[in-house]
Amino acid sequence: MPFNKPHLEFFALDMNSGWETPPGYPSGIKQKILASDLNETTKTGSRSRILRFDPGVFTTDPFVHDHWEEVFLFSGDLTVGNDKNGKGGEPFNPLTYACRPPGAYHGPFKSEKGCMLFEIHYYDETQNKK
Repeated sequence: MPFNKPHLEFFALDMNSGWETPPGYPSGIKQKILASDLNETTKTGSRSRILRFDPGVFTTDPFVHDHWEEVFLFSGDLTVGNDKNGKGGEPFNPLTYACRPPGAYHGPFKSEKGCMLFEIHYYDETQNKK
């Protein structure tokens, strides 16, 4: 599987700028793209990002996408499976991990105190050759 992300050596991340709300997310959830050549049209490439939830933010519907997703909760709290009012769900603490194949429904999500997640998204490009 070819990757065309940039070659980046260790450098300090500016955690105060470069954040944006991904399309379809509430304004209290922001992403910082670290490296990406993900192309959702051609279904190729991969992306590394940090996803940040502000305290009290929640989504109301499950997510599903056509690429692999790996998620590592490295700070804060994350609840999975809340209802449309942000109630209920299963809480998770830092140092928890998920790996989801394409087509897997997941969420909704909420965070009581805020959280930061490291995520990797990628396409299995061998599937594009069939």
